[in-house]
Amino acid sequence: MNVFERTGKMALGSRLRSLTAKFTDDGAGIYGLYDMEFVPKWFPVFFVLSEDGEKTITEIALEIGHSQPSVTKIIKEMAMTGLVKNNLKSKDKRKNVVGLTEKGIALTEKLKELYLDVDSAVENAINQATFNLWEAVAEWEFLLEQKSLLKRVQEQKKLRESKNVQIVDYTPKYKTAFKSLNAEWISKYFEMEEADYKVLDNPEKHILGEGGKILVALYNNEPHGVCALLKMDDPQYDFEMAKMAVSPNAQGKNIGMLLGKAIIEKAKEMGASKIYLESNTILKPAINLYYKLGFQKISGHPSPYKRVNIQMELDLTQYR
Repeated sequence: MNVFERTGKMALGSRLRSLTAKFTDDGAGIYGLYDMEFVPKWFPVFFVLSEDGEKTITEIALEIGHSQPSVTKIIKEMAMTGLVKNNLKSKDKRKNVVGLTEKGIALTEKLKELYLDVDSAVENAINQATFNLWEAVAEWEFLLEQKSLLKRVQEQKKLRESKNVQIVDYTPKYKTAFKSLNAEWISKYFEMEEADYKVLDNPEKHILGEGGKILVALYNNEPHGVCALLKMDDPQYDFEMAKMAVSPNAQGKNIGMLLGKAIIEKAKEMGASKIYLESNTILKPAINLYYKLGFQKISGHPSPYKRVNIQMELDLTQYR
């Protein structure tokens, strides 16, 4: 067990498997103590059949949280010992079901005393422990159902890596990056249009010179993301959030969210009440990001781009 003290929480899964192995090994001994030829891994399947009666393998798998191949293998093993019958005909003749044999039903009665003794033994161990393992397992099952460990690690990775992201104001040295990052994603999904070339070829004139703003995301001091605020000549909107692009090499580092939040803060500082944006629903990660930033879908606003099929707005007055 010393290895787990050295590895820490990194080996949580291995430590749980080690604990499970202890229960499984003892389980085999317990069944032997009651003169039963029974394998511990069969128990969930056996219990469901003893409590609910005949079921399909699919129904059993859903009930106990196992895969169908796993349940199929267990059923075959149990059938070889004469505890279950497979391929029984159900009322729905298209379905084959599994049920206990007379030997299996007889074992159900024999197991009742074992249940009582095991339940008492586990309860005794719980009373000796500082923490209730049974309740802790239930709580962890719930927490991981809400958000998997993989998702939690992804979030922590993104949080850690985002600390290496710096959002800075545009300067002429980022002109090439501003164009190339945008041209890359536009060309991947659509075609570059006249309005794209106009803005990307001369952002100093068509964005900054008209009262807009450009922010650059640096990851390890290299430009990996850009986003702009375009001043709009529109009574409804002060700025358009546009030309957001993140390098594929830097995706998963929260750069899009950091850029979006920073550009919104710039808009607030510049006195904006509403921000407009337009995109295409094929860009699902981008659309999800916009919703997370607070944008809501609208329609009816003219666009110079053929690729646009969704328009959104963010009302900044709700944050004041």
